[in-house]
Formats: sequence, structure tokens, C-alpha cells
Amino acid sequence: MKKFALLSLLFGAVLSLAVGCSSEKTVADDNQLVIGIDDKFAPMGFRDEKNELVGFDIDYARAAGEKMGKQVVFQPIDWGSKESELNSGRIDLIWNGYTITDERKEKVLFTKPYLKNAQVVVTLANSEITKLADLTGKVVGLQKLSSAADALNASELKNQVKSITEFPDNVLALSDLKIGRIDAVVIDQVVADYYMTKEPGAFKFLDESLAPEEYGVGVKKGNEALLNELQKALDALNQDGTAAKISEKWFGEDRVLK
Repeated sequence: MKKFALLSLLFGAVLSLAVGCSSEKTVADDNQLVIGIDDKFAPMGFRDEKNELVGFDIDYARAAGEKMGKQVVFQPIDWGSKESELNSGRIDLIWNGYTITDERKEKVLFTKPYLKNAQVVVTLANSEITKLADLTGKVVGLQKLSSAADALNASELKNQVKSITEFPDNVLALSDLKIGRIDAVVIDQVVADYYMTKEPGAFKFLDESLAPEEYGVGVKKGNEALLNELQKALDALNQDGTAAKISEKWFGEDRVLK
């Protein structure tokens, strides 16, 4: 009898501890914002020479988290599975140069757009390709399941190029461009701008762009409460000048949409 009573007491203690730990974890989760990113998407979110995450969206997200009173945690993800990561609950937000499209609006909720962008074509500086029509019969590279792919698929060029090579990220696409494996890369203009400053004289833009677009933050469908809380924080960052300062740091000017 005493043995049974002792076991019951121990079981009750373990159960109480488990419940207590579970409660603490829930509180921690409520104060934490897990953000899914592509950590090779400079200058929006990428790793510097010290392997630390930096970039416009990194600074912007941290500032928003501070306004919301939440701890921001960045989770590098496979960009091709970003919506699945969000809908599974493994991340709370998709925030890293995430283009707003009608197709994505069917899968996620979006904040108001905060930055303008465009899909452009980049070639080597000494390439004979000077206009979109010159891509006929050429090999074009892009990041898989990106808005660059959407822009090319919606263009007449899709049926004119020789082939399309998909890469896990833009860094690999530009690397293959430099060694001549592909003839051009369809890429976000903000990303191309960054790499052109890092490697002056290596690349050039074509004058024609494929598609104008805007970036937003993706929130899980049904979580309007988080969407509204986040949008309130972003609006506050615009009003107090924080967003403009972050933009000037990364782009040299205020590009944030008001």
C-alpha cells in the first residue's frame, strides 16, 4: 500500500512538472516569432563573412519584432517549400524578398507591400546579348520556384529560349553564368543591384525587364490577428523613420513603400 502511494505521489509530481514545462513552452512560443528565410538572398537576407545573418529584411524584421514585443528567430528554409513550412506551423512568417502574386495570395495572407522590385535579366558584361529578343536559343538560369520563374513562364520568352536551368539559389545561378554554363539569369533587381556593386564590371542588365512586382510578408491563412499586429508594427516603423533608416543603410536611399 505504501509502495502504491509512493508511486502515485511520484507520478503526480512528474505530471505536474510536465504540465508546468508545457505551460512555460507555450508562453515562450507566444513571445517568439519564427521567420522563414532564404539565407542566400542578398541584400534582403544572407550570411556575411562571419556567417551571421544580415540584410534589409533581417533588420526590418528585428525592428518589427521589437515593436511587437516579440523575440525574432530566423529559420533558414528550402525556399521551394516556403508555403508548406508556413502552413505546417514550423514558421510564423515568410519574410525575405517574398513577392506578392495572385497564386501566392491563395495560399497565404500578405501584409501591405513594403518594397518595389522587378524581375530583370542579367548577363556577363561582355555578352553580345543586349535585349530580350537576343535570348532566343539561349540557356537561361533562375532560382527554382521563385517569382523569376513565374515571370519567365508568363513571358513569350519561355518558348523561345533553348532551355531553362533551375538553381537552389541565385548565388549558384550567377556562378554558372560567370563560368559560361548558362547565358543569362532572370533575377530580382534588388539582388542584381547588390551583386553588381560587389563585382563591378562583371555583369550587366538588359534594358527591358520581365515583370514589375512588390515584396510583402507572408502570414498563415486564418491568422488575421498576427497579420494585423505585424502590419501595425510595420506602419509604426514607417511613421517613426526606422524603416527609412534601414533602407538607407542597405540601398543608399529610402525605397520603403508608405
